[in-house]
Amino acid sequence: MSTKAVATAHSIVGFTTCACLLIFYAAGEPFGTINDIGNAALGLLSLILAWLLPTSRVLVGVAAVGAVLTVVGTVLVVTGVTGYYLAGLWSSAGFALIGAWLVGSVRQVGRAGMVAGVLMLFGLIGVPGIFLGIDDLDTAPWWTFVAGFSWAGTYLLFPLWSLRLARQNRPERVG
Repeated sequence: MSTKAVATAHSIVGFTTCACLLIFYAAGEPFGTINDIGNAALGLLSLILAWLLPTSRVLVGVAAVGAVLTVVGTVLVVTGVTGYYLAGLWSSAGFALIGAWLVGSVRQVGRAGMVAGVLMLFGLIGVPGIFLGIDDLDTAPWWTFVAGFSWAGTYLLFPLWSLRLARQNRPERVG
């Protein structure tokens, strides 16, 4: 499995998942469910990228925990255990940990990866909401909305970075 192939798939899944969310708001299902499944796939592809790039194994472990949390978020909402808001907090916390991998791997991922990672770290702000069981958009505290800024890094900057990675002649570094 090549870094180029995984990075290409990562960018396609990231942009498609984002598009499905936008279409869901305009047209409804099944695009919400496709978005949810895309979140899990994006998390797992992120882990594979972390594994393929020459970065610290500790940081790869952080990305692995993040990938698991993205899958947890998907399972929670798809099975109806929680609503989309609480599941989104789980997923954004997972992507925040993947963002921590990007930030910690700046020598390998370059400035663009670091910027995406920093924005993804905003997902950590929502972690208390997971423990509080916040699952209602209408009554959610303001700080959970701040955590939502992390999705711009997850859905836009991170897939853009991986697209650049796929197009590099030397896939070990993108900057």
